[in-house]
Amino acid sequence: MIASALFINSDRLNQSIEKLAQIGQVADGGVTRIAFSPEDIAARNLVLNWMREAGMNVRIDAAGNIIGRYEGKQANFPALATGSHIDTVPNGGRYDGALGVLAGIEIVRTFKENNIRLEHSIEVIVFTDEESTMIGSKAMAGTANNDLGNYRLADGKSIAESLAKIGGDWDKLGRAKRDRSDIAAYIELHVEQGGILDNLNKQIGVVEGVVGAYRGMITVTGKANHAGTTPMEMRQDALVAASQIVLAVNDLGTKIPGNQVATVGKFNVFPNATNIVPGQVEMSVDIRDLSADHVKYLITKLEQELIEIASGTQTKITLKPYLWVDPTLAAVEIVKAIANTCDRLGLSHHILPSRAGHDAQEIGRFTDIGMIFVPSIEGISHSPKEHTTPEQCTQGTNVLLQTFLQLDQIYSTQILHQSQHPPANQFAG
Repeated sequence: MIASALFINSDRLNQSIEKLAQIGQVADGGVTRIAFSPEDIAARNLVLNWMREAGMNVRIDAAGNIIGRYEGKQANFPALATGSHIDTVPNGGRYDGALGVLAGIEIVRTFKENNIRLEHSIEVIVFTDEESTMIGSKAMAGTANNDLGNYRLADGKSIAESLAKIGGDWDKLGRAKRDRSDIAAYIELHVEQGGILDNLNKQIGVVEGVVGAYRGMITVTGKANHAGTTPMEMRQDALVAASQIVLAVNDLGTKIPGNQVATVGKFNVFPNATNIVPGQVEMSVDIRDLSADHVKYLITKLEQELIEIASGTQTKITLKPYLWVDPTLAAVEIVKAIANTCDRLGLSHHILPSRAGHDAQEIGRFTDIGMIFVPSIEGISHSPKEHTTPEQCTQGTNVLLQTFLQLDQIYSTQILHQSQHPPANQFAG
């Protein structure tokens, strides 16, 4: 069979999705497979067996990542990789993460039964604990820090204890690190987890990058006082100031040109009593965009607004950052390959950023990445109502397969060119 005419077995893919969803399924149809739980371990064992049946060599690295490898023709070429995660949030959906893993396995099954080997080996990766610590992808990227060693999971166990249950080893975590000589490119298929594709009636999302994220905690300090006896002009009302801040954060997302989002999601008022002028408010701020520079610009604008609000309300306002995640842009060649594949398969597509974090974001710290989205019906995710149709799962997987075929040629050509034209030695005599 000509490889460019290959299509995956849709029934088999969707049966795999259903079978995996049975592990950890709860009464309302949701799925609970918290990382390192018995349900997660059972799902890992099932997927590991499927990898072996598909003809992959399988290993578990120090971070607990399951890595299935389907050997290519050129043993010295770096692999083309795909995958995602199979752990879930409590009472989550059956597609988030799982689709990307099962699509990778289905592609390898298709290659094996058609006796096809690419020039590059293919790796299908199940990343450890994406929903909480992201230790799997962070360890592979070399971005996991020692703070994770003190982190306690929902069951009270440490990362070290948890990794030991799944074949990982916290003390040897550094051995999980990979680089571009190991993986030439990583492409992740994922449900969108938003409503853009569904609203636009587009079949495929071509992801231009995973946004960076800034999170901070704003504290507004006023003066608590009697609500009946304190005249309006004498008040230092922390809640009034905080209300202005909420609107200012919203304006960052709506009135400044760009595709950024800005959110206040957490809000606590003290002392929170009917007859007391609020003396203090604590609130979160979350700002995301594909450009790190643009996020920093928005933070500067917010800081200026906070100074003005504090002055106008006679309050004290502080902003303390507690999270910064750099954005990761998709490789231009991969974006083009996915878009070209969609055109050739007659599938409508839309270029968009991913505003949710994914393992691809960390893997992009050391190699080329791309992402393919399929619609989430009504934009619902992390919910028992999360749904992507069997046809949409199949379309996304076929796009992933055909993209692999293109990238196999593209990266093989690059390697051949580099071998024929090695860089000059600037220290040569």
